[in-house]
Amino acid sequence: MAAQKSGLPAISFQKSNTQRGALLSYGPDQWSYFPCAVVLADRILKGAKAAELPIERPTRFELVINLKTAKALGLTIPPSILARADEVIE
Repeated sequence: MAAQKSGLPAISFQKSNTQRGALLSYGPDQWSYFPCAVVLADRILKGAKAAELPIERPTRFELVINLKTAKALGLTIPPSILARADEVIE
């Protein structure tokens, strides 16, 4: 990641960015809302108007912390934050 090469902590909403080297991510659990997207796409393909479909907000969010990146940047993540993380990459 460019931020890591520059010595800057990067924060994202996508877990995949944290797996690739971002310091942390906090965002919706993508696997939980993909099935909803499939249903909405199916309805649109069958003729429904996109403007008339309901907006669904994510209900599950996840915090992922990359300790390898934190160590490379010389950062210490407080134990209280680590305890709240859904996943810690070591």
